[in-house]
Amino acid sequence: MKCVRTLCASHGLHRGAPLLQSAAVRCGAAPAGRPFPNPDFTRVRTQPSPNLHLHDSLPRGFCSSSALRRCWSCGSAAQLFFCSACKVIQPPSEEATYFQILNCDQTFALDIQKLQRRFIELQRSLHPDNFSLKSSTEQGYSEKQSALVNKAFRTLQKPVTRAVYMLQLHGIELAEGTDATADSSFLLEVMEINEKLAESRSREEADAIGQAVRETLKVLTEQMNTSLNKGNLQSAKELLARMKYFTNLEEKVKEKLTENL
Repeated sequence: MKCVRTLCASHGLHRGAPLLQSAAVRCGAAPAGRPFPNPDFTRVRTQPSPNLHLHDSLPRGFCSSSALRRCWSCGSAAQLFFCSACKVIQPPSEEATYFQILNCDQTFALDIQKLQRRFIELQRSLHPDNFSLKSSTEQGYSEKQSALVNKAFRTLQKPVTRAVYMLQLHGIELAEGTDATADSSFLLEVMEINEKLAESRSREEADAIGQAVRETLKVLTEQMNTSLNKGNLQSAKELLARMKYFTNLEEKVKEKLTENL
């Protein structure tokens, strides 16, 4: 059996918690340069995975919900989605982060294909159609769990919303939309790109602008990953403002390419 250290944070705001590279870290020495964070940890021993029937495909090793939650139906230890004993669906956890819900590392550099596979597995198991003959309580939990998994996936799927969420986990709230207080030289650069795009008269011109925007976004995304890994939240906040502007530019390029150029 494996021993894990697990930190449970709320969906929205677990304030002041240091950045984690993983939602579940095996017991032992911390990785070089990455000491275990200070908040309270719960040490649990995982149980052998039971036959899950309807939810056989669910990823294993969720947050330490088996130590922190009890099944509403039978009182046994329950994981995030189903009871380990009676297999009954559980209500959504108010403590689990979106990373824990989708059973992935709490890091900015996610494997999106793996994330999508986990999302599909969960939706197959939690879909309300699977609970049409169950009690009204189970049907309600199925709808809520399915909606929560959808929200978690939509949030973590895109770099900008993922970065916003990771900053929110550390108590940093950001205004909606782009940041009008950004560096003036940067805003001028964005304005010039907008003008070039508006003046473009061919697909080749629009494509070239789109390629430059995507390359800039790639660099900003790499810088964001570095800042979050180092716990430099102020830098991450500034980079996020830039990412928002260039994400908007990317959408404008797509719109331009749909025109009859």
